[in-house]
Amino acid sequence: MPRSQRNDNFIDKTFTVLADILLQILPTTKREREAFTYYRDGMSAQSEGEYAEALRSYYEAMRLEVDSYDRSYILYNIGLTHTSNGKHARALEYYFQAPERNSFLPQASNNMAVTCHHRGEQAINQGNLEISEAWFDQAAEYWKQAIALPPGNYIEAQNRLKITGRFSSSN
Repeated sequence: MPRSQRNDNFIDKTFTVLADILLQILPTTKREREAFTYYRDGMSAQSEGEYAEALRSYYEAMRLEVDSYDRSYILYNIGLTHTSNGKHARALEYYFQAPERNSFLPQASNNMAVTCHHRGEQAINQGNLEISEAWFDQAAEYWKQAIALPPGNYIEAQNRLKITGRFSSSN
C-alpha cells in the first residue's frame, strides 16, 4: 500500500482521495500515475520527518516523471529534504536545477538565497569576512530573482536587501 494511503490525518486522506479521483478522470499514463504516487509518498514522508524515505520516493518519482514542470517540483522538494538534513550544499544542487525546468518557481530562488545567507553567516562565525560577503551578495541576487517573480511576496527579503544596501529602486 502506498504511504499516502496510510495517513491518519483527515486532510491528507481527503487530498489522497481527491488526487486519486483526478488521476482516474484525467488522461494520464500509468507511468505518470506512478510518478505522482511516489511524489505524493515523498511529500507525506517528508512532512513526517522521514527524510530517507522521502528521498527514496522523490528519486523514484524523478526516474518516472518526464514532464519538466512536474520534475521542477520534485527537484525542489529534494532540495527541501536535504536542507532539513542539514546538507545545504547538496540542497543547493537541487534548488539550482528546479528553475531550469520551471522558470516561475520563486520558492527555489528564495531557498537558494536563504541557503547562501546561511553559508555567509557560517563564514562570519569562522572569521572569514571576505567569503561571507560573497555569500551575502549571492544571496541578494537570488532574493532579487525570487522577488521579481511574484511582486509583493518575500517582503522580509526585500527589507533585508534594503537594510544591507543590496536593493535598489530599479529591482
